Amino acid sequence: MDELRAALAAAFTDTTYKIVLSAALQKDAQKLTLVRKEHGFQAERRVGAQAFHENLTEEEACVRIEQLMGAAYRQYNAWDDAYEHMVRVGKDGKAFHTKSRLERAPKKETAHDREKSRFLKEGEPIGPLVEMGVFTPDGRIVKAMYDKYRQIDRFLEIVDDALSAHDPQKPLTAVDFGCGKSYLTFVLYHYFTKIKGFPRVDMTGLDLKKDVIENCNAAAKKFGYENLRFQLGDIRGYEADTPIDMVVSLHACDTATDYALSNAVGWGARYIFSVPCCQHELNAQIRTESLSLLTRYGIVKERAAALFTDAIRAGLLTACGYKTQVLEFVDLSHTPKNLLLRAQKANLPLETRRAALKEVEALMEAFRLKPTLYALLKERLP
Repeated sequence: MDELRAALAAAFTDTTYKIVLSAALQKDAQKLTLVRKEHGFQAERRVGAQAFHENLTEEEACVRIEQLMGAAYRQYNAWDDAYEHMVRVGKDGKAFHTKSRLERAPKKETAHDREKSRFLKEGEPIGPLVEMGVFTPDGRIVKAMYDKYRQIDRFLEIVDDALSAHDPQKPLTAVDFGCGKSYLTFVLYHYFTKIKGFPRVDMTGLDLKKDVIENCNAAAKKFGYENLRFQLGDIRGYEADTPIDMVVSLHACDTATDYALSNAVGWGARYIFSVPCCQHELNAQIRTESLSLLTRYGIVKERAAALFTDAIRAGLLTACGYKTQVLEFVDLSHTPKNLLLRAQKANLPLETRRAALKEVEALMEAFRLKPTLYALLKERLP
């Protein structure tokens, strides 16, 4: 252990910006990737077609790597400003560290570079952001609203990453379920039309409150967003009269998220972005004898049920042929509902889809769960 610890210490420097653990000892395990971020590292672990992310401090990342090397992985590769480092653990448990100089040191990201990468740039008075109080009328970020600005920009980053495959010359149709009075729908429309420059964008916001719909339609007219409209209606009974490319569902309560996802799959939407809200359904159902510790304490049971809900939703989307990821949307300091489901229609192998469904059904059986989304999608499952 001391030999491994020393090898890992030698392979980790102040400028290490990426780490990959590979040569997994478990048959179905895949590599683990850690990328340096502003306050530590973001770890990405893939399971089938899904990617799971976790933010770690530098100290937590080092501890996690030390725990996994030798126990779960045999090889560690890391890159810093000048070298690529490798640590290899042999079958006899001995660790070896080697390094090779990079031909050209990578450009180190600066605060200025990060600012340039923002989608919503200062200096442009974007109407919805001014109305929200995020921007001043001359386009400067209001200091007290900087966290909200980062949250919105992060959402656009997640959307932009998925839309990289969308033909920029083709129009886009989108539905935002449970849009509420939030201006995020307006910001999305601005991003599609002004930043991405799609030739035509038809976007519909749906909500149950009449006054919200009236105010949003008035705001769309005020901003000159001619193909952004809002309708009064329920997610459960909504029918689209044109093909839908994208479905957005942010903070739709409990099973309303399931109906939004079911509609998206039924329409064959290419892109799905969902941030679930309160999740009570499985919390009332969850039962288990062998893992009763998870249900003994109310707060633990509630969080376990919420995680099971999102895991089942992600698995069912994969089973329906979507490349699905569970991403961190905002820090926990902003809101406890910090997971976002991002799904993109893909030509997944039947074997992958069936494996995802098998995982969902195993979890349902283990905890006696009957999720709404499973019933809604039953006819579309492999």
